[in-house]
Amino acid sequence: MPATIRDIRNRTGLSLATISKYLNGGNVLPKNKELIEEAIAELHYEVNEIARGLVTNQTKIVGVMVYDIESFFAGSMLHYIGHELRKQGYGTLICDSYNNEEVEEQNLKFLLGKKVDGILILPVSLSGSFMEQARSADVPVVLIDRAVKDMEFDFVGIDNHMAAFRAVNLLIENHHRRIAVIASDVEYSGIERLAGYLHAMEAAGLEILPCYKRLGRHSFELGYEQMKELLALSERPTAVFLGNYETTLGAIMAVNEAGLSWPEDLSIVGFDDLIVSRVVRPKIWMVVQPMEAICTKAVELLMNRIRHKGEEPAVKINYGAIIREGDSIRSLAE
Repeated sequence: MPATIRDIRNRTGLSLATISKYLNGGNVLPKNKELIEEAIAELHYEVNEIARGLVTNQTKIVGVMVYDIESFFAGSMLHYIGHELRKQGYGTLICDSYNNEEVEEQNLKFLLGKKVDGILILPVSLSGSFMEQARSADVPVVLIDRAVKDMEFDFVGIDNHMAAFRAVNLLIENHHRRIAVIASDVEYSGIERLAGYLHAMEAAGLEILPCYKRLGRHSFELGYEQMKELLALSERPTAVFLGNYETTLGAIMAVNEAGLSWPEDLSIVGFDDLIVSRVVRPKIWMVVQPMEAICTKAVELLMNRIRHKGEEPAVKINYGAIIREGDSIRSLAE
């Protein structure tokens, strides 16, 4: 039969109130703490989290919503988030939004029904209206990687505009003028990266041909299909900026299938260096996000909101991305 709090009382001689206070995270005298911990170890006592949640009004569970769990990037972020939450003594309840705004709203309602202590979201929607229900329930929300356009919520990510601007400038500095982009025009991060591309081209006084802007939702299919179309142009680009990891993978396959190579036939800058650099040669220049740091900071911010709920204004934290050197850019000055 499982040990109970009364067994701990009998073993230690302490009151139920003192033991309960310790088990629920309260401070007790050091000597009492030692007695309780020794009794827990000897009795193999396990805390009833449901019962404790009724007392503390906390479940020690954080909901995590991702736009698409099949995404390599999202999967890696889940890894870092889960690791950090575990260090904080929290479990996770993960929901896949399938790149669908209606499912995303349903997922949030589901998590609120499970009485999670807070929610981390890699969102689908550009609008934050679906998160009003969390705000009404006084459940803190932190957005990761993608912000929303119309409402203020805590956010941790990178300056996507600047990252893309620097990547395209790298191509321009190597004397490329016919530079194409394959990116998203429906997701926050993609829209910001597209804006960075346009900014760099306009700042350099370069013409942006409509046929060089290849847009859609970030995906392997977008990279593959749009790169095939770019390569079929009578005046194909000399360089391409790729908007995210899946798009980069798809574009690489299209170049390989066409029997072309980089940087001899085409210069490339990709986004999110997850595994590509270890398996593809020549090595591709990559915009790299500090993924672990982003997740660590997002969890830290959420924990602070959980422990100190209040009316403090939303916090927006943008990390800088780095551009990792590769061999996929050829200078046209030669």
